[in-house]
Amino acid sequence: MDIKITTVGEIQVISLSGEIDANTAPQVQHEVLPLAIPESKILLNLSQVSYMSSAGLRMLLSLYRQTSNKAGNLVLVGLADDIRRTMAVTGFLNFFTTCDTLESGLQKLR
Repeated sequence: MDIKITTVGEIQVISLSGEIDANTAPQVQHEVLPLAIPESKILLNLSQVSYMSSAGLRMLLSLYRQTSNKAGNLVLVGLADDIRRTMAVTGFLNFFTTCDTLESGLQKLR
């Protein structure tokens, strides 16, 4: 799992690549959750994530809750079709704002 965190204006852009599973989800959560400060704007770029297990879904839900509880905004970008379908079937997709491209995600947070 590769995690790259950059800042675009006041938006934290977190780009993940690899698989998010029981082995890697804790690492992602450890690095990403501290960014969910009051009124934070977080863009999670998942365009290079090829697989996400239930541990990854739990990590996303934790990030959503943490961000929402602090009046922040979270946008998911670049969901692979399989991940999008899994999130839709489980009802997780209803919690998130999603965009297809990085630019559209940034625009949504501006």
